[in-house]
Amino acid sequence: MSQPIRFYHRNAIREISDAPVTRTVLQYLREDARCTGTKEGCAEGDCGACTVVVGERDELGGVSFKAVNACIQFLPTLDGKALFTVEDLRQPDGSLHPVQEALVECHGSQCGFCTPGFVMSMWAMYKKHGHEYGYKPGQQLCQQSGEQRHEPAHGHAHACGANCTVPTREEVSNALTGNLCRCTGYRPIIDAAMRMFELPAPAAPIDTAALSRTLLSLERDATFEYEHAGQRFAAPRTVDALARLKEAQPATRILAGSTDVGLWVTKQMRALGDIVYVGQIGELQKIESADGWLRIGAGVTVEAAYTELATHYPELTEMWQRFASLPIRNAGTLGGNVANGSPIGDSMPGLIALGVRVVVRGGNVEREMPLEDLYLAYQKKDIAEHEFVVAVKVPLRIGARANLRFRTYKISKRFDSDISAVCAAFAFIADGDAIREPRIAFGGMAATPKRATHVESVLQDAHWHEATAQAAMAALAKDYAPLSDMRATDEYRLETAKNTLYRFWLETRAHDPLPKSALDVRAVQAATAVTA
Repeated sequence: MSQPIRFYHRNAIREISDAPVTRTVLQYLREDARCTGTKEGCAEGDCGACTVVVGERDELGGVSFKAVNACIQFLPTLDGKALFTVEDLRQPDGSLHPVQEALVECHGSQCGFCTPGFVMSMWAMYKKHGHEYGYKPGQQLCQQSGEQRHEPAHGHAHACGANCTVPTREEVSNALTGNLCRCTGYRPIIDAAMRMFELPAPAAPIDTAALSRTLLSLERDATFEYEHAGQRFAAPRTVDALARLKEAQPATRILAGSTDVGLWVTKQMRALGDIVYVGQIGELQKIESADGWLRIGAGVTVEAAYTELATHYPELTEMWQRFASLPIRNAGTLGGNVANGSPIGDSMPGLIALGVRVVVRGGNVEREMPLEDLYLAYQKKDIAEHEFVVAVKVPLRIGARANLRFRTYKISKRFDSDISAVCAAFAFIADGDAIREPRIAFGGMAATPKRATHVESVLQDAHWHEATAQAAMAALAKDYAPLSDMRATDEYRLETAKNTLYRFWLETRAHDPLPKSALDVRAVQAATAVTA
C-alpha cells in the first residue's frame, strides 16, 4: 500500500502523494512549492545553483545539516527529513540572515543566478562552525540565545558570549568547490564567507531541538513504500529487509546518493523501474573498527568515509578534497562509488592499493573478496542481480603496515570538481630500503580500476632506488593500453602514469625524500608568489 512522502519544509510537515518517483527535489521546489529562489543550472550536480540543505536526525538525537544538489535528488528520498532553501533564511522581521548580509556587504553577487546556491552552502558552513549549529543532548547552551556553546578555535567570540569556530579561507574554498560563479569572481564570495561569522547572529535561529522532535515523529518503524503510475519506491530500515526485497525482486534498482543514478534521469531520460533506497538503513551507515580492520558501511557518505579514512591514512586528504565537491560527497556513498565500478571512479585506486576488501550480501549469504576482484570487465562485476554491497573493509596501519609508504595522485584539467584523466595509487611496506608487498592501481587507464601486476613484479623485494623506479615505469606499458577520449590521449595517460610513479619514488625514497611542497604545482606557485 502506497504511503505519502512526509518531510518538513517551510515550517510545516508536507505530505506528497501524487509526484512521480523520480521527480527531483528541484522540480518540486520550483514547480510545486513555487520556491523559485533555487535555480537550475546544469541538472547534473556540477554547478551548485540548485544547492539546498537537508536536515536529518543523527544518532545522538541532534540534527545534522548537509548541503546537497536538489537537481539530482529524488523527492521520495526526503521522507523523514527536513528541507531548507534560500527562502527559509529571511528573518521574521524581514531582515537578511548574516550569510546574506555578508554577501551584500562584500559585493559577492552580480547577476545573482548562482547566489542562492552559494547562500545555502555558506549557511551549512555557518551552522557547522557554531552559529545556529543545532543543539545535541548533553551540550551546554548559551544562556542568552539558547545556541550551543563551542570551545574557541580561532578566537572568535559569538555576539552573545558563546565561542564559535571560524574556518580558514582554505576551508571556505574547499566547502564552496561545488558552487560555480561566472561573473563575480570568487574572492568577494570567500570574503563574505569569512565576514558572515563577524556579523550579529540571526534574531530567530532555527529551534533545532524542536526540529529534532518533529523529525522523530516522522520516522518510520518499517519499510517506507511509495507508488506512482505503477513505479514503486521502497526505503527499508534494515539490511535484512533489503536482502528480502532484492531476493524477491532482483531487478529493483538500488539507490543511494543519487549522484550518478540521478543523471540517468535528468540527462539520459532513462526509466529506472522500481527503486529501493538504502539511505534509511542505519546498519549501512556505521563505521566500526575491530580485529585490525576498519569496516565502513555501504551507506556511509563519501564525506564521512574520507573523514575517517584520512585519520588513518592522511595521504588521502587531497584526494578527499578533490573527490567531486562537498554537496556530492554529502550525498554520494562510498559503497555506491565502489558498486558503480566506473573506470574513472576516484575512490577505487586508493582503496585497492590499500588492500581493501568488499563485503557483498545476497539473501542470507554474505561473502567478501579483494576489491579488485569485484571488477570483471567494463560495467561488469562479480555480483549477482540479487546481491548488494554491504561494506568495505580497510586494513588498519598496524604491525608491519606501520612502515607503509602510500600515495594517491589525481590528474584532471581542473583542480576542483573534475573527472580524472588518470588516478594513481601506490603502496608498499618498507623494509629498510627494500620493497615488500607492493600494490599499484590506476583509474582511467583501463576498462576497470586495475592493479599493475607487471609493475608490482618489478618492485617486489627490490631495493627502492631510482633504477627500480625507472624499471617499474617501463613496465607500465605491459599493464595498460589506455584509450584516447575528451579528457586525454592514450600517450598522455601512459606518460602521466609513468610520471606519477616517478614522483612517488621522489617522495618516498629512503634518502632525501622530497616533501609535497617541493613537487606540488600549487604549493610551488604559492611559495613563488610569497617570495616574489
